[in-house]
Amino acid sequence: MKTVMKAVSVFFGILLACILIFPISAANCMAAQSIDQEWSKVETPQMPALEKVRIDPASTALLMLDFNKQTCNADRSPRCIATLSKVQKLLTEARAKGVAVIYSLSGGADTADIAIEVSHVDGEPIVTSGPDKFLGTDLDVILKAKKITTVIVVGTSAHGAVLYTASGAALRGLKVIVPVDGLSAEQLYPEQYTVWHLKNAPRVSAQVTLTKIDLIEY
Repeated sequence: MKTVMKAVSVFFGILLACILIFPISAANCMAAQSIDQEWSKVETPQMPALEKVRIDPASTALLMLDFNKQTCNADRSPRCIATLSKVQKLLTEARAKGVAVIYSLSGGADTADIAIEVSHVDGEPIVTSGPDKFLGTDLDVILKAKKITTVIVVGTSAHGAVLYTASGAALRGLKVIVPVDGLSAEQLYPEQYTVWHLKNAPRVSAQVTLTKIDLIEY
C-alpha cells in the first residue's frame, strides 16, 4: 500500500511541477511526458503521387550515388542490389540520349568498386564525399560547367546520399527528379521516410518530382 501511495504521490508531483513550469493543460502536460507513446500511434502517410516526366537531355544530369561495393552489397544492402537492373536500364537510356552522367563514391571506394551492372565509363566525372555529395567536392562546379538545370538522383543510401544530395541540389535551384525504384536503404522505412521528406520539406519539395524509372521519357 505504501508503494502505491508513493507512486501516486510522485505522479501528481510531476504533474504539478509540469503545470507550474509550463502554461499548458494537465492533459497536454502528461502527453509531453510520453512522446514515445504518441509516436507509436503515428499512421503511415499516404504515398505521394508518382508523375510521368519528360526531360531535356542537354540540360539534365543523372547522379549515380554510391553504387560501390562498400555500400551496395548483398550482406549490408540487398535492397540496393535489387535496384541495379532497373538503374542499369535508366543509365543505358540516359547515355544513349546524351544525358550527362556523374558518379559519386563513398569514402574509401574507387572506380573499380562500382557494381558491374552500372559500371563507370571513362570521361564521366566522379566525386567522393559523405552523404552530401556537394560538400567538399566540385559537383556544383561540374553541373554549372555543363549548364545543368535538372538532376535525376538514384543511389544508396536513401536517407544518406540520396536525401542530402537531392536536397542540396534543390536548395541550389536545380529541378530534382527522384525515381523511387532507383533508391535503396537497408530497411524499408528509411526509403519511405526519404521520399516523404523530399516531397514535404520546406523549399526542397517545390523542386522535387517523384517518379519511377519507367515513367521517365526523353
